[in-house]
Order: sequence, then C-alpha cells, then structure tokens
Amino acid sequence: MAVQKNRKTRSKRDKRRTHQKVKKPAVSMDSLTAEIHLRHHVSPDGFYKGELVIGQAPEYDDE
Repeated sequence: MAVQKNRKTRSKRDKRRTHQKVKKPAVSMDSLTAEIHLRHHVSPDGFYKGELVIGQAPEYDDE
C-alpha cells in the first residue's frame, strides 16, 4: 500500500479541489407548453420534446 512521504500543502490540496464544485442543472423549455423542465426528462405535464408521452392531453381554452 502506498504511503505518502511528505504532507501535501494547503495550496496543492486546494488546487486539486478546484474542479469539485456544484454545477447548475441543465434546464429546457418545452416547445408546446412553454414549461421549464430538466433536459432529457419529461415535464410535469407529461410532455417530452413537444409530444404527450404520459397521461391525457390537457384541456386548453381557445377563448
């Protein structure tokens, strides 16, 4: 088993950790309902890429 010979400095440790950060989630807007959802996920209304994939079509008023 490898054991380090010298202690890593705070500088070296922190340089290594610079890429370990939280990124913003990738969101998209559905083309039909204009609803915001996570990319490559079904929107809460059941639409994916403008097509209804889960449930029944919602009732839209034309008034």
